[in-house]
Amino acid sequence: MAQSFLKRFNALIPLPRFIGFLIGISVAGQLIVIIYNNFSGFYPLQSFTHFLLRLFRGVILTIPAAALIAVPDLLIISWLNRRLPWNRRVIARIAVQFPASMTLAVTASVLMTLAANGITPYSEDLSLVLLYNALIYSVVNIIMMGVFEAWIFFRNSADAARKAEQLERELSQMRFEMLKSQINPHFMFNSLNVLSGLIEKDVTRAQEFIDEFSQIYRYVLETVEQHTAALGKELEFMRSYLFLQQMRYGEDLTWSVSVPGNMLSLVLPPLSLQVVLENAIKHNIVNHSRPLHIDITARDRMLVVSNRLQPKISATQSTGLGLKNLTRRYSLISDRLPQFEVVNDHYVAHLPLINPESDDSSDN
Repeated sequence: MAQSFLKRFNALIPLPRFIGFLIGISVAGQLIVIIYNNFSGFYPLQSFTHFLLRLFRGVILTIPAAALIAVPDLLIISWLNRRLPWNRRVIARIAVQFPASMTLAVTASVLMTLAANGITPYSEDLSLVLLYNALIYSVVNIIMMGVFEAWIFFRNSADAARKAEQLERELSQMRFEMLKSQINPHFMFNSLNVLSGLIEKDVTRAQEFIDEFSQIYRYVLETVEQHTAALGKELEFMRSYLFLQQMRYGEDLTWSVSVPGNMLSLVLPPLSLQVVLENAIKHNIVNHSRPLHIDITARDRMLVVSNRLQPKISATQSTGLGLKNLTRRYSLISDRLPQFEVVNDHYVAHLPLINPESDDSSDN
């Protein structure tokens, strides 16, 4: 649990920078308080040594106090970014964030003031010091909350810009390879052979084959420039792709699809399904004695594609390049990556489904 907390915390602000920030704001805050108290006559300085002692003691006490409010501040911001994002719930966000900031500040100021008074009792009335410090901590925490908001916003913006640049660079390198891999020479050759046989035997089925064949390559050309594709579109492509494959294998190749309608708008890298399906057909026996069934389901924002393992005896060793490229394409748009495993003699591919309206980097 501690590792999970540190991982989420570092995702907001790296821990070394956070510690540096606490030290810096503690020193700055104490300087402001000491100078103000001196010139206002509330707590005048006696000498430079007195100043250094007060600064040292104040910083030592302020660092844990700052951490006491800074850590909850960051957790509140993280929670609000998911529940009440600025771009959609501004009023509700302010209504929650401002009172939370004040409550944290007052709580921390009371605890730290009482601790300081326990070490060296204040010469002033304690209730007045508590009130005074509560006001100071409240103002400081509002400023701190604003600093954190700005820090996280600009960090996320920089990360998003860097990720977008990397994505565009990666895609520009992958587009040709991706397009070339989808127009697989063997797939083209086998498809044309099937079409040739259909033209002689069944003109109607041949026309259906041509229609589905054109749908496949229209989809490839449309999505090769895109970062993501809706699951609904991917399933339409899947039906066309498997229709052509079934023309070749007949009823020896079957499939089933069970996907809730409310998940069809979720997205994934284009042609993800094609990679997994091609992998299943390429590396497994598909004949009358050993038919191949592919099961496609969706649950918990995950598309699950499974088939029984019945590897071809003469199959060459797989390089896994297609699955590696698919994982790399996922890494450019989400922190959630596909997983491939063997479970009960079945090969199972787990493809994350991404909500295009939210940041999935925080869902891992």
